[in-house]
Amino acid sequence: MTEPFSTAKLIAAKEIVVALRHADHQAYFAGGCVRDLLLGVEPKDFDVATSATPNVVMVMFPKTFSVGAHFGVVLVCTPDRDGSEIATEVATFRHDGAYSDGRRPDAVRFSTDPREDVLRRDFTINGMLLDPMVFEETGDAAAATLDFVNGRNDLNAKILRAIGDPELRFNEDKLRTLRGVRFAARLGLEIEPLTMNAIRAAASEIGQVSSERIRDELTLMLTEGHARRAFELLDETGLLAQVLPEAVRMHGVEQPPQYHPEGDVWVHTMLLLEKLKPGVASTLAWGALLHDIGKPATFRPPDPKKPGDRIRFDGHVEVGVRMTEEILRRLRFSNEDTEQIIALVKNHMRFGDILQMRESTLKRFLRLPRFDEHLALHWMDASSAHGDLRLYEFARERYEETPVETTSPRLLVTGKDLIAAGYRPGPRFKAMLDAAEDAQLEGRATTTDQGMEIVKQRFGVPSA
Repeated sequence: MTEPFSTAKLIAAKEIVVALRHADHQAYFAGGCVRDLLLGVEPKDFDVATSATPNVVMVMFPKTFSVGAHFGVVLVCTPDRDGSEIATEVATFRHDGAYSDGRRPDAVRFSTDPREDVLRRDFTINGMLLDPMVFEETGDAAAATLDFVNGRNDLNAKILRAIGDPELRFNEDKLRTLRGVRFAARLGLEIEPLTMNAIRAAASEIGQVSSERIRDELTLMLTEGHARRAFELLDETGLLAQVLPEAVRMHGVEQPPQYHPEGDVWVHTMLLLEKLKPGVASTLAWGALLHDIGKPATFRPPDPKKPGDRIRFDGHVEVGVRMTEEILRRLRFSNEDTEQIIALVKNHMRFGDILQMRESTLKRFLRLPRFDEHLALHWMDASSAHGDLRLYEFARERYEETPVETTSPRLLVTGKDLIAAGYRPGPRFKAMLDAAEDAQLEGRATTTDQGMEIVKQRFGVPSA
C-alpha cells in the first residue's frame, strides 16, 4: 500500500484521464510514473496513454501542442492554481513499424488495445499502466496497475528486463541501451542476462544516436546520485568505449601510492563519482569525471636511475584541458557549460599551491566564477585520494570569510587612467593593469595615484 500523492501534475493528468473516459476513450497513466508510484516515489511527470487519436485529443482540450502527432503524442496544457501551466504528454496507443534510423519508427499504426501499446515499449518496469481513479480510491498502486509484461515482478526482484526480444528492442532504438544502464544504476537493478547481452551487441551502433541525446543521458547518469554504478555499467557493456573512449583509457594507469593509495586513475575517478549527490550541478559532475582525463597520455613511470623517483603526470592538466575541449565539442555542450567544465579541469591542481600564493593571486583564484564548484571538486579529489583536507579547509574558510568587494573591488587604475597619464595603448597595457590591481588586492595601493605610482616604478614614466 502506497500513500496517494496529490501534486498539481498528478491532478492535472488525472483530470485528462477523466475527460477522455467521459468521452468513451480508454485512458491510463503510463510509463515511468507508474513505476515510481509502485516504488512509493513521487514522479516528476505524469504521462497519459489513451485510445483516443491525436486529432481527438487536440479537439477535446482547449490548449494543446502537437509535439509528435505522427507518433501519437500531444502535449495538453492545463492551468495551475498559481496561474502557470502544467504540460502533460498524452500518447495514443500504437503499434510501431520498422525503425530504419535506429531511433524513431518509420510509421506507426494507432491502436485501441493497451496491451499492444505496452509491448512496443522498452523495459518491463516502464511498461505498466495505472488507473488513477482506482489509485485514488485505494491508495494502492499495485491494485491499480495493469501489467501485461510482469513489470511488477521485475521491479520487486530488482531486475531490468527488455520487453519481448531484447535484440529487437535495442535495434529499434539505440538510445535504449544508455537508458537501460541509467535505469539500472538509478534504481539499483541487475540487468537480466539476455538484456545485457543485447546491450553489448548493440553498443557499437550507439553512434546512430545524436551527440546531444548521448550527452543528455550521460549527464543524467552523472547527476541522479548513482554515477559510479552507471559508469561501471557503461564500461561493462562496452558503451563507454563508444561514447567516451578517453575514460576507458584510465583503467590500469597507476598513480604514486604516497598521494593515491586508493589505486589507479579509473578507481580514483570512480570514487569521485560515488560522491556526487542527486541534483548536483552538471558542470561539477562533468568536472569530476574529466579532471584527470589527461593522466593516461602523460603517464611517466619512475626512473630506475633516480633513487626515490616516482610516477609522474607532467603536463596532465594542459593535456586534460585540450581533451576536455574535444569531448565537450563532440558532445555539443553549450559555450557556458564548456567554459565552466574546462575551468574546473584547468584549475583543479592549483589548490596544491594555495598556501604559497601571494594575496593577489589567492584573491584572483577565489573570485573564479562558481568557485563553490572548484571547492567541491577539490574536496572530492582529496577525499578520494590521500584524504588530507587541510588545503580544502583553508580555501573554504578564506572563500567564506572574504567579502566579494575585497576579491573583486572597483579598479583604482583603468585603461583610461593609463592613457590620461600619457601611456600609449599596446601589449604592455594588460601587464600594467595587472600590476596595479595586484597592488590594490594586496593593500599596497588604496588610491588611483598610488596605483599609478606603482605602474611608473615598474614600467617607467611615459615618453613625451
